[in-house]
Amino acid sequence: MSKILHVFVYVFLALAVGGLYFESQLNAKRKTLTDRNRLQEDYIVRIASTIENAEPNKDVVAKLEVDSSPVEAKIIDTPDTENVLEDYKQYLEQDNLATYSWENQAIREQLRTVYVLDAEGNPVMDGDRPLMKGQGTEDELLAKLLASCQTQQEKLNNTRAELKSLRERFDPLVAELNKLKPEARQDKVTIEQKNKKIETLEGEKSELEKQIVKVKSQIDDLNSEITSLKDEVTTAQEEANAAKDDLATALENNKRLNNMLKEALVAAGGTRGGGNTVNTLPTGDKGRIVSADNENMYAIVEFTPEAMKELKGKDANAPLPVMEVAVRRPGYVGEAGEFVGRLRLRQEVPGKNYVICDILANWEQDKLKEGDVVFAD
Repeated sequence: MSKILHVFVYVFLALAVGGLYFESQLNAKRKTLTDRNRLQEDYIVRIASTIENAEPNKDVVAKLEVDSSPVEAKIIDTPDTENVLEDYKQYLEQDNLATYSWENQAIREQLRTVYVLDAEGNPVMDGDRPLMKGQGTEDELLAKLLASCQTQQEKLNNTRAELKSLRERFDPLVAELNKLKPEARQDKVTIEQKNKKIETLEGEKSELEKQIVKVKSQIDDLNSEITSLKDEVTTAQEEANAAKDDLATALENNKRLNNMLKEALVAAGGTRGGGNTVNTLPTGDKGRIVSADNENMYAIVEFTPEAMKELKGKDANAPLPVMEVAVRRPGYVGEAGEFVGRLRLRQEVPGKNYVICDILANWEQDKLKEGDVVFAD
């Protein structure tokens, strides 16, 4: 009997030692489970604080007007515009929305409640298993957190889509901007060049204005001189008119003297060089000078056929008379009007209406030249 007791004692001791061992192992696992649950609980609380549990105001509308009028060389006071954010979801930009705040004892207690409990605190059974989904359980909070995570993920995906849409919308705007910037740079260079040119022109303008003031002063002085010269010109014109009268009188006297000389020559027995009895011609134009040598004082005159008959008779066989003719220049304005000099007939050119004449220096008003008109006065 004692042997049997000893066996039972040893078996009991063995079982006690085994129980102590398993208890120590179970306590270690319990501590691990407790620490893991606490760690998961803390992270769930912290994760929940990053999840939004409020909806943004979706009635907010974004508006960004862009000038849609073409770039032309004209000023547009009111350009056409369009809203580039017309379809943009502005509510996606709303931040600081309320998040879950589970840092309180009641929430933490619920996170530790795995089963649905009745009024007495006992698990509600679902058949032969405790009910794990329902009000007041960890599942209720995690399901709500999951729904909020899905909503936030949907918002994130919408934001990504809006970002892509914005990029596609701004690509042509950026391309147009990149196209306009070189033109703007060139315009700026042109403007700076024009500004420098304007600055130079302003300097030149200032110098010109100074010169204008100086020239105006000179003009005033010249006007004073002109007034004085006008007075002198008036006096000179009066003297010239008096000289013209004197010259006309002298010409008239000379004409009378020539006539008297011709009459004296005729009375003395004819002209030199076998001249005929012609000593005057009817007044009027008789020909023109075809060549003049003012240094050697002679000219060649082409007389009209009528004038040659007046000089040499109807048969043009009489000797050339020794006489003087006058010369005028149409449009010439001298002290004696168009009168520029006198010629004395010397020798004819056989077979032609040309006559070589001496230029009388004492009658010279201007140098004779081709085209001057020969006339009888």
